[in-house]
Amino acid sequence: MPLHPQAREFLARYPSDLGADPAALDLPAIQEMRAQDLLAVHRGPLTKLPFVRDELAEGVPVRIYRADPGDGPLPVVVYFHGGGWVFGSVKRNDAAARDLAIRTRAVVVSVDYRLAPEHPFPAAADDAWTVVRDIFARPAFYQSNGRVAVSGDSAGGNLAAVAAWQARDAGLGLAHQVLVYPVLDLAMDTPSYADHAKGFGLDAAEMAWYAGQYAAGADPADPRLSPARLPDLSGLPPATVVTAECDVLRDEGERYAARLAEAGVPVELRRFDGALHGFYVLPGLFDQAIEAREYLAQRLREFL
Repeated sequence: MPLHPQAREFLARYPSDLGADPAALDLPAIQEMRAQDLLAVHRGPLTKLPFVRDELAEGVPVRIYRADPGDGPLPVVVYFHGGGWVFGSVKRNDAAARDLAIRTRAVVVSVDYRLAPEHPFPAAADDAWTVVRDIFARPAFYQSNGRVAVSGDSAGGNLAAVAAWQARDAGLGLAHQVLVYPVLDLAMDTPSYADHAKGFGLDAAEMAWYAGQYAAGADPADPRLSPARLPDLSGLPPATVVTAECDVLRDEGERYAARLAEAGVPVELRRFDGALHGFYVLPGLFDQAIEAREYLAQRLREFL
């Protein structure tokens, strides 16, 4: 499929995430980029909710959202934002988390995990697992009815996938996992990496830079970095995997969905044709973002 017209328009305005030379980005430059959000106006409205509160989950900052005005227990969706483990925050993804709470009618717990390069692997994965574990340990605090799902986009999808197998191994029964164009294998050797290496928003060189900032010399085959390297996927929670056609990460997401199915895990895969990496968090620019959000909310409502 050709690029979606909105994707072409986006690339004309924002051709690259990191500029011409990601290797030249030092920590002050990274921190300056974090302080800016050139796409803020496209992330959707900050819809007022009856309950939004900042808390700590065993020391990890989280923001808890509830769209339901009642006070009874509800399912919980844990949300891990994207940004290559280097960028992103609860604040930057505030609109997405509010929208998720409205569409699912669940309590949404958005996680402000530590970022690289200041906090390399396994800091983000440790924070993600800490929050999931705390929600199971303190259901009343989170207004949880015991039904918990994990979700994330891009690097956040990586953290959701890792937390899902950690929960399985710890005997904690997650109801669902939502992986939106997730990072699943740092080998970066799939055909989609070759086909979309440059000129599609997230370049292969940029993805390698992100991985280097986070992994910082760790073994890329570690399943906490590359959950696609996990030998046994059986017993993982049911999954919904979303991929973007014109994305270097497309093939690893689709291969992971196929492996889940082969392992007997209920899984549904949906590819968005002509779409770019990152479309999901920009409903002001991509009609497919609204379509994806409603699709994923329906899937979460079904399993929660």
